[in-house]
Amino acid sequence: MESKRILLVEDDPDDAELIITGLRRSNLANDIDVVRDGVEALDYLYRRGAFAARARSDPLLVLLDLKMPRIDGREVLHQIKSDPRLRSLPVVVLTSSAHERDVASGYALGANAYVVKPVHFRDLVEAVSQIGLLWIVVNRSPV
Repeated sequence: MESKRILLVEDDPDDAELIITGLRRSNLANDIDVVRDGVEALDYLYRRGAFAARARSDPLLVLLDLKMPRIDGREVLHQIKSDPRLRSLPVVVLTSSAHERDVASGYALGANAYVVKPVHFRDLVEAVSQIGLLWIVVNRSPV
């Protein structure tokens, strides 16, 4: 049986490493795929380009940064939630922006949760650990 994967969409390699550390701290056995921008995220989800041979199953969870090069997280979120095949995929926005307009637009676009990245690395690792426990262990997914 194929492992359910987590898709991490994060352009900052240091943040990506801390997020992965937080997920591992939750003792999750899930594989984590990391893409660096919105174009790669959409290619991954639609199995295009470098991801054309990717396994058929969709990730169990998407952790999505908003502020990224090429295509930003808002557009990625819009495309996920507009596609009947991907719509039920849980998307947790994990970003540095605490602006009310960003939070409101994230939820308006269909985010399942909006988490502001804590500034201190220990707090970020702990927050991601809690996200992993909730969305991978506690939450019941329709897929």
